[in-house]
This record gives sequence, structure tokens and C-alpha cells, in this order.
Amino acid sequence: MNLVYGVKDRPKFGQTLIFALQQLLAILAATIAVPTIIGSSVLATGEPLGGMSQSAALFGAGVGTLVYLCFTKFKSPVFLGSSFAFLGSMFAAFAGAVSAEMGYMGLLLGAVFAGLVYVVLAIIVKVAGVKWINRLMPPVVIGPTVAIIGLSLAGNAIGNSFGFGSPLSDGYSIIGAGNWSGLANLVCALVTLLVVIWCSVKGNKMVKLIPFILGILAGYACALVFTLIGNAAGKESLKILDFSAFSNMKWVPDFTFLKAFKGAGEITGQYVATIAVAYIPVAFVVFAEHIADHKNLSTIIGTELLEEPGLHRTLLGDGIGSIAGAFFGGCPNTTYGESVGCVAITGNASVITIVFTAILAIVASFFGPFVTFLSTIPTCVMGGVCITLYGFIAVSGLKMLQPVDLNDNRNLFTASAILIAGIGGMTIHLGSITLTEIACALILGIVVNFLFNRPAK
Repeated sequence: MNLVYGVKDRPKFGQTLIFALQQLLAILAATIAVPTIIGSSVLATGEPLGGMSQSAALFGAGVGTLVYLCFTKFKSPVFLGSSFAFLGSMFAAFAGAVSAEMGYMGLLLGAVFAGLVYVVLAIIVKVAGVKWINRLMPPVVIGPTVAIIGLSLAGNAIGNSFGFGSPLSDGYSIIGAGNWSGLANLVCALVTLLVVIWCSVKGNKMVKLIPFILGILAGYACALVFTLIGNAAGKESLKILDFSAFSNMKWVPDFTFLKAFKGAGEITGQYVATIAVAYIPVAFVVFAEHIADHKNLSTIIGTELLEEPGLHRTLLGDGIGSIAGAFFGGCPNTTYGESVGCVAITGNASVITIVFTAILAIVASFFGPFVTFLSTIPTCVMGGVCITLYGFIAVSGLKMLQPVDLNDNRNLFTASAILIAGIGGMTIHLGSITLTEIACALILGIVVNFLFNRPAK
């Protein structure tokens, strides 16, 4: 695709700061959502955990991204944020802990286990090369899998647009019994969505580079109007903005390692084994998503990242970056589809933008009012943004199918099996191990392709 700024290009300093802020806004909701969700954990004693630090997770994401960029020789323009794939593993760390400090140490151990999986895989790739991966996952397999990454998140985007943090199971009545909340949230989401699209399609060069900032500002302004009306009319359902977070604002991140080291003496061999079983299999699952993300990014920037800087480097960057992110914020990191979508839609693949984004995340984590203000961005506004980001990921995966002959039933069935398994939510639980719909769809696609689409001897 045509890029405004290539990987090695350097926009002006002021522009780069604005672009970095846009990247930060694109990845923010998911990055700080993970510690928020894990905050609901219950320890083995039945005592609630009581929360994790969002600022520390933001700091860890920034550090993890810088680590990743160093390993990839600053050739892969993508931000690393808190990984949702390890949510179950993180819950297991606290469920088996008798104290919060022990649980935090479990998070660090788990991140190390997951990172070591990536190191081992990187060594294998370095020795064996990547041609076997291309044979194992040709475009007919990897294209639909990338599409599933976006489509599997579609429910979250729509649910967020109605003001929920999760997908809607049965739709939602936007007006009923005097409750206008659904309609107000949906209006804010649509305003955000339409402004992002208008900026990307109709805006001048600079406006096209910052559609998400302008879209979020428009959606936030719309939410503010509804909130003011709600305050004046005494309608709680219209009060979309919630500034109560400022009352419990923290200025300094609550780093994970500060608590984890206090629980080191409570660690047992059985607990270590529990952590290993919870984290290691998930790392292999995320490996598949890692390849899909980098294949997608490769088509956007016009460089095959699995060849240069090489899959072994991206794996090392992702793995060691995850360990660094968990050390500070507790959350293993992963490459973000939101970041890839932001690069593609804006046409800005400058890696300097990602560097600035990482630095901005680290600096911002120490400025309580800024982090708290970002956390007040309504769910519905981010829903409007995510419709474009997740949609682009889905479409970019389908575009990978363009060179594939879908008139050939072998290709047709391979792609359709992946799409239906992924969209249908094929998820398999094997004890404490969960194979996500993306992993299940990819595995099924590989099997079908291997059985029926091998080259004739």
C-alpha cells in the first residue's frame, strides 16, 4: 500500500509527538484493561486482590516496546501492549497464591516461562529458517487467520459502542423504560466512527495522519454534551463521562516487582509447576498470532518481516519484551492489532513514531492526571475507533487471499474452515489450557491444507 511515511522516514518533531499520541490512544484501552480485569482476582485464601496498577502496565508496555524495537533493529513499526491471551494464566497465578505478593511473583515467573518459549522458538527458527513456516502457513491459511483476528474482536467493538466492555449476546434495546444510555452511547460511537472515516477519506495530508485523535476528540465532545444534559435534566442514563477516577488518582506507578520480591519466600515447587502449566502452552498459542500479526504488517509496509529483520528477532523482541513488561506492570506484552491498524489507516509506518509512543507511555505513566484523563475516555468512543481498527485487520487478511485461486475447492474449503471456526468461536479448554478461536482456526486450517492441498508428487 502507499505509505505517507515509510519505516525509515522521520516526520518533524512536533508531528511525531502528535502521531505518537495517536498510537497511544489506539492501544490505550486494551493495555490498561488487562490490569483492571485482573484486579478482580481472588487469592487462594478467598481474599480479593484489590486491583493492579494501570500506570505500571502502561510503563511496562513502553519498556517492552523499546526492547522489541532493539531486537528487531528498528525495522518493525508496531507497539507492544498488555496481552489478553494470558488473562487466564494471570488469574491462575493469583488463584494459587496465599498472598498478593506471592501472586505478583507468580506473574513474573509466568512471564519468564512464556519468554523462554519464545527464545527456544527463536533458536529453532534461526537454525531451520522460515521457509517451513511459509509452507505450513501459505496465504490460503494465513490470510483467513489474520481476518479472524479482526473478526473475533468485532463483538467487543460493537459491545463497546453501546457502552459495554464485552460483546453483546442478544443485541440491546437503545431506548426503553426511560433509559437513554444505549442511544447516547451509540451516538457517541457513530460520531467517532464517522469523523475517523471522514478524516481518512476527505482530510488533507495532516488530517489523514491523525484521524483517531480527531475522532476521539469529537466523540469525547459528544459524550460531554450528553453528560451536561444528563446533569441538567437529572438523567443518570445520559451521564456518559465519569470523572470519579480523579478522586483516587495515583502519581507514581505501582511497579509489580516491588511487591513480587516480597513474596519470593512463599514460592513452592508446586506453585512454580502451576505457573509453568498456565503460561507455557499459551505462549505456543500466541506464537501463531505473532506470525499472523507480522505477516499482516509485512503486507502493509512492503517488507517481509519474517525474512528481515527475521522471525527469530521478532520472537526474541516479543518474548523479552513480555518479560520486561511483566517485570514493571505484571502483564506480558504482545504485538497489537490496534497498532497495526493505526499504521495502515494513517499510512504512517515510521518506526520513530513507535519509539516516541513508547517513551510517551513511560513518561505519561508518572503523570497521574494524564493517565487518569485517558482512562475517562468513554468505552463507546473507543468502540467507534475499534470498529475501524478491527475492521481493517479483517479486510487486510481477506486481501491476502487475492492471489489465491478460490475456484479450486482445496483452497475454498481451507479458507472456509478457518473462517467458520474462528467466527463461530471454536474455543477448546484442556484443563487450565485454553486454545483460543484464532489458534483453533489456524490449527484446523493447517490440517485441512496439509491433507488436501499438498503439491502433487
